[in-house]
Amino acid sequence: MALPLLDAMRPAFAAEKADVPRRMVCIETNMGILPQFFFPEQAGKDYALSPYLERLKANRDHLTVFSGVSHPGVTGAHAAEKCFLTGTPHPERGGFRNWVSLDQYAVEQIGNRTRYPSLTLGVGSEGQTLSYTRSGAPIPIERSPKKLFERLFVQGKASEVAARMEELRQGRSTLDFVGDQAKRLNASLSAADKQRLEQYLSSVRDLEQRLASAEEWETKPKPKVTATPPEDIKDGREFAKQTTIMFDVIKLSLETDSSRLVSLFIDATSIHNITHHGNRPEVLAELRAKEETQFDALAGFLKVLSEAKEADDTLLGRTMVLYGTCMGSANSHSNYNLPVLLAGGGFKHGQHLAFDKDNNYPLTNLFVSMLQRLGIETREFSTGKGTMRGLVMS
Repeated sequence: MALPLLDAMRPAFAAEKADVPRRMVCIETNMGILPQFFFPEQAGKDYALSPYLERLKANRDHLTVFSGVSHPGVTGAHAAEKCFLTGTPHPERGGFRNWVSLDQYAVEQIGNRTRYPSLTLGVGSEGQTLSYTRSGAPIPIERSPKKLFERLFVQGKASEVAARMEELRQGRSTLDFVGDQAKRLNASLSAADKQRLEQYLSSVRDLEQRLASAEEWETKPKPKVTATPPEDIKDGREFAKQTTIMFDVIKLSLETDSSRLVSLFIDATSIHNITHHGNRPEVLAELRAKEETQFDALAGFLKVLSEAKEADDTLLGRTMVLYGTCMGSANSHSNYNLPVLLAGGGFKHGQHLAFDKDNNYPLTNLFVSMLQRLGIETREFSTGKGTMRGLVMS
């Protein structure tokens, strides 16, 4: 009797399958999006483009729009911005501890395949992050596209690389010492203190893994690009222009396979006052104009990803781009019916998936679908206990 055809019998095919990169870029704008200009009126594939989606029409067939989705139990108005990628309920409560974010969950599985397991980025006035470790610790953002470019593509002198290697080794030695001391202390602690100490040790282990990965990549040459290093825009009121510049560097990071997992927090606090528009026409017009610049920036990003070829596909075809907000209405501080879209990544797009606006569908189910598209075997994430209904892989 013949054996079935196994992957081990087809090394060439197996290698080809393993080498197909799948990527994810997760973007949150924190001041909401005017729902009347975002959501289409019709569901399905034949929906008429809303004013904001009209600005993305070049990639209509490469994106799916969602309505009637939110994170179960995530309330607290602006406090919910820290939960966009975690889905952790009730961030407004005292003693709140965040869960692991979508990107960092993926880092644990596939982050070692690239020089940088993930890029945690932000633009705007403040320093919020979308990314949290398994212990709930926030990961600091990089707000400077110029510094990000240098980090990705400037190799540095041999002496600088050696100094960096020594810093990494010293960091690992310090963590070893701290971990040993903490373990000795554990026996004498109360149950509550033991739980807090375990959270701390979990953060230490996360950092140890990052340091080990960084040390391994430090001696390998960085990719060379012909692009000119960008100049930073300091004014947080120009967050849309800042976003465009950051998108340019993100595209380069994906194109060179420097990282496959990116989070970007767009801090639009500078328009906070006009998000409380009270339906005044002149304020709505001003807010709409500001939000349109954000969608223009997103349109430009999707355009360059769709034009960049990678083997028999495009960069957009292999990159999921999640874009959304933590508030369905900033005017009323509602955390329901969130404006969200997903572009690229190898799904069958070109549709508006409309769910119940009063009894929302879990947005975290979309996260399960995204993790599976990255090749991660999981059936749940956070409050999501299944994949996104109506969204299938191509």
